[in-house]
Formats: sequence, C-alpha cells, structure tokens
Amino acid sequence: MILAFSGHRFLIEDALRREVQKQGLNHREVTRLSAEEISLETVLPHLQSSLFGVSGVILDFEGLKNPKDVIEVCGKSDAVVAIIDPAAPAGRIKSYEKLGQHFPLPSPTKTGDIAGWVMARAKHHKLSLDKDAAFWLAEVFQSDLASIESELYKLTLIAEGKVDVALVRKTVNLNPPGDSFQMLGAATAGNTREALSQLDRLMGSGEDPFKLLGAVVWQYSLVARCVALRQENPGIQENEAAQKLGTKPFPTRKALEVARKLNEARIRVHLERILEADFAMKSGLDAVSTLERLMVQLSLQ
Repeated sequence: MILAFSGHRFLIEDALRREVQKQGLNHREVTRLSAEEISLETVLPHLQSSLFGVSGVILDFEGLKNPKDVIEVCGKSDAVVAIIDPAAPAGRIKSYEKLGQHFPLPSPTKTGDIAGWVMARAKHHKLSLDKDAAFWLAEVFQSDLASIESELYKLTLIAEGKVDVALVRKTVNLNPPGDSFQMLGAATAGNTREALSQLDRLMGSGEDPFKLLGAVVWQYSLVARCVALRQENPGIQENEAAQKLGTKPFPTRKALEVARKLNEARIRVHLERILEADFAMKSGLDAVSTLERLMVQLSLQ
C-alpha cells in the first residue's frame, strides 16, 4: 500500500505520522530510507510480510530522479509504504493515485492563508489564540511552519485563557521583517517613529525602494477607495468591502485599518505627496531618503 505525500515538508511529516498510525504502525519505529539509500535491493526486505503484524517503510524521495521501479514494486506490496516526495512531478503523482493514495500538501504562501493555518493549529493544541496574534506569527515566520508550531507549543505551556498579540510578542521576542501597510498605518496615525522603523526593517530585508514605492502607490489607491466606501457606510467590514472592490479580504482589511484614520481631504493631500515622491525618485534623488521624507510628511499632515 502506497501512501505518498507531496508539498510542504512540515505538513508532510505531520500528515505522515497520522496516516501511518491509522495503519497500525508507529512512525518512529518504521525504517526510514533517504534518497541515497533507496534502491530495489534496499527496499525489498522491508516489503516482506511480518509475523508480528503490518510491515512498513518510509521512503524519502527528495532529490531522487527516477524511482519508477521502486514505486511499481511498492504498489504491488501489502506493506505500508509511506513516500515523501515534496516536489513530485505530475507523472509520479498519477502513479501514486493509481497504486495507492496521494496527499497533496502545498505550502501556504499568503499571510492570510498562513494565519488561517496558525488558527487551525492553535485549535488543535487547545490554545485560545487571538486572530491578530495569528496574523503576527504569520508575518514574522511566513512559511516557516515548523517554527510557528514550536512557538504554539511554548504558548500552551505558559498561557492561561485567551492568547493575545502582546503575549505572543513577549514570548517570541522577534520582530516581523517589515510591513508596508503597517508603515502607512503608523504614518497616517501620526506615529513617525513607527513608520520609519517599519521602513528601516523593509530596507534591511533587501526590499527594493522603487518596488516598495510601487507597493505604496497600489496600497494607497486601495486605501483611498476604502475611504470612499466608509463615507457611504462607516461600519463596513472587510468581506463586504472586498466584494465591492473586487479585492482579497486580507489587503482590504489592512487598507480599512489605514482608511479609518483618514478623510477625503487628507487622502488627497497624501496622494499628492506620494506622487511627488514618485517623481523625485524617478528624477534621480536618493530613493531611501525620499521614502523617509514621505513617511514624515504623511505622519505630519
């Protein structure tokens, strides 16, 4: 019996444990062969029937180019063969589906998707995690799910009741790499220091200043549209706003947070300052200094 897993490595290991256990085996006691160790000669002994119950083996195909013969032999066996194949090509996936079961476990990449996974894992750990705390963890660790799992485990040992973002920040003791929406939010709230701090983090993480200004232009256009929506309906929420604007809920939520600090007059002034910064950078002025000046201007007006 083939149980094949592709996608994100952490998700694969987590699912493999569960599925192997369903077959009556302890994954810690099952022999695991790496790509360098796998051949017909090394795999066959693990496919033989056992007097002590179900036999099995875990095969790690990562980096293995052509395991076709091994797959075919495993597919004819009654042993439980768990195959780890993170980047499985379409042809191998078809073989897995034909000879057994395939579990696709793609990596969440968008912050909102990662935050959703964090909430699900927190529920699994019986941890009452606040939504904002889940988003903060997603922003800090991004697709490093193993590190997020480690932090959730730490929180289960110390948390009592609801786990908010303040406790998570204190426990993790790391800063996210920088968030352009948070930078704009801080600037529009008059928090110049935080806006410049976010800008510094973004620059420190290798962000290209011209691409960052492009992101600011797009984000502020979304903020402006959210300001217009809030004039019609001050209590509008992210899902309704996203539907009206034809945008994703996560950036819409971020834009609404910024829009709550603005009105039509202020958004017009801010858009003028952004256009001036765009012209200055394209005219050859220092890009980082121009962005710093822009954040100061947005926070003071």
